[in-house]
Amino acid sequence: MDIVGFEKHDHTSCIDALIAWAETVCRENNLQFTPGRRRVLEILAEEHKAMGAYDILERLAQEGRGSQPPVAYRALDFLVRHGFAHKIEHLNAYIACAHPRDCHMPAFLICRACDTVAETIWTPRRGGFAQTARSTGFNIEHTVVEATGLCPQCDVEHRA
Repeated sequence: MDIVGFEKHDHTSCIDALIAWAETVCRENNLQFTPGRRRVLEILAEEHKAMGAYDILERLAQEGRGSQPPVAYRALDFLVRHGFAHKIEHLNAYIACAHPRDCHMPAFLICRACDTVAETIWTPRRGGFAQTARSTGFNIEHTVVEATGLCPQCDVEHRA
């Protein structure tokens, strides 16, 4: 299982790959990847921490890119709708997609101490949950899986 968020990795290439993928998807699907949408995605991708819309709006305002809530919300809506970002329901916040090339249903591991969010791919069509759904004739189309706890680093610090 590929989990992105807690381990050290080349974050610059992570961001570059996400932006390149978004540009490609937008070009191939005739979607407008405006400078504002791109910047919001870059802000989300800078760290593996979920950000609220007002946190993003504050960054945009500091950069002189607008300070009205619709600016951030429209960009976030676009990014989530097209799979470039995800909404973390538990936190009412957003995070850049960590598995941009995979068609997937994400699951999130949220550290309650440092707010780092790791994304993994969850397959709800397998296992007990899927069997229960199938036995009732239910077809799973969308899920939200979020778990809170301690990331490896905070867990070590918590035990010390």
